[in-house]
Amino acid sequence: MGGFSTNSIIVCFSGAAVNLTLVTPEKAIKLAANDFFRHHLSKDGKGLTVFKEMLAGCGAGMCQVIITTPMEMLKIQLQDAGRLAAQQKKPVMMSPTKLVVSNTVLSRSYNSGPVVPAARAVSATQIAKKLLQTQGIPGLYRGLGATLMRDVPFSIVYFPLFANLNRLGKPGPDQSSPFYWAFLSGCVAGSTAAVAVNPCDVVKTRMQTLNKGPSEESYDGVMDCVSKIMRKEGPTGFLKGAGCRALVIAPLFGIAQVMYFVGVGEYILDNFSPSFLSV
Repeated sequence: MGGFSTNSIIVCFSGAAVNLTLVTPEKAIKLAANDFFRHHLSKDGKGLTVFKEMLAGCGAGMCQVIITTPMEMLKIQLQDAGRLAAQQKKPVMMSPTKLVVSNTVLSRSYNSGPVVPAARAVSATQIAKKLLQTQGIPGLYRGLGATLMRDVPFSIVYFPLFANLNRLGKPGPDQSSPFYWAFLSGCVAGSTAAVAVNPCDVVKTRMQTLNKGPSEESYDGVMDCVSKIMRKEGPTGFLKGAGCRALVIAPLFGIAQVMYFVGVGEYILDNFSPSFLSV
């Protein structure tokens, strides 16, 4: 399989269950909050200015971190546990000059590497329980500042860009754009916003990684993390994973926007808009 082992595939999908469980409420909060703020910022019946669209996006980004921060925290810990487990299973090869093969058992040991006890699988529930026991609720919200630093600018870029791109596909002033146009608008806006805030995502991921390897840095805060990345990796260190992130975010937001704009947003605002927040 071109060098891919079963362990490699498992590591690639570490944290997928957390994403599948929490990504739906996260996107629901994000999209509904943006619609809610847009609805209340356009009370005069006029279209929103770009500044007000950015303001609505800012509010949506601040609301979503309630789910995003623990979701990202658990996902990163699961991926890290998978990486460490895969490293433990790698055979440690000895130099032939230091090995004297005296019997077939020793020969087999040399060929396959020393036997390493299999690492126990770790679940998101176990990680969450451990964090709550040792650090309490703040343990699940480690990196909250870095998550806000990523998600708020993302929403400020994404929502105005999506709204204006989607508007270009409307056949008329009072008509909705076709579903495929909403999908394409979500893809373009999502990938653009993802690349724009990738430096913030790099900082967030580094800060939420608890199990550090021997050669990995520890960080005392956002500014300490930024300065160490800049000093040791240069500006390109902040762009690591930007391409992959854009490829993942594009279809994710394209699908989310299509599903949301078939009527979910309007239904929520019409039936569940809290009266105490009305202006």
